[in-house]
Amino acid sequence: MNNAPRPLSSQATPSPSNEAASACDPFTAGHKAGAKSTFYRPDEQSLKQDSNVGHLIKNVYASINRMIDQGVAPIGLTSKQWKPLIMICHHDINTPAELSRVTNVDTGAMTRVLDRLEAKGFISRHRCLEDRRVVKLELTDSGQQVIGGILGPVADTLNTHLAGFSKQETELLLKFLQRMIANGANPAAHTASPPTENGSQGEAVHKPG
Repeated sequence: MNNAPRPLSSQATPSPSNEAASACDPFTAGHKAGAKSTFYRPDEQSLKQDSNVGHLIKNVYASINRMIDQGVAPIGLTSKQWKPLIMICHHDINTPAELSRVTNVDTGAMTRVLDRLEAKGFISRHRCLEDRRVVKLELTDSGQQVIGGILGPVADTLNTHLAGFSKQETELLLKFLQRMIANGANPAAHTASPPTENGSQGEAVHKPG
């Protein structure tokens, strides 16, 4: 009779290496879907600028825009002007109202930007045949030609700000930012228990749907 112990099933027992990899993955480790963070507290020390994620993201955005401005200046554009051209060319957005919405610019400011782009000969405006109240936007030949001069500085600027990041780190950063955007779009879906007496973060609780 063979009394030798039977080998453990690989399906019954998780691989230690897989468990370790999962525990060390910063994208999945400790993440609970729908759980609201209690990382920040309502005090000056917690919200100081060098660790305030909102302030840091704002600074990164401002730095990116400044560098792109320098890159597109030789072709006569600013950061406010190149974005509508890209949206019209690559995102099939062709009305002032749509441009205002996707770029988060009020309609009055967008109208002024479009006036400048039309004066420079990069776009044309015409009334929609189906609805005369709607203004349609279209790139001119000059506008099509200038697109190539925009994409290069944009890519160079983003790569400069990602200097030293590995491909995996960049992909992880994108996922984190996308999660923050999704959280902000539906804030009511997240709740959290209050911090404990010693100031540590309490166990986050998912609010039932």
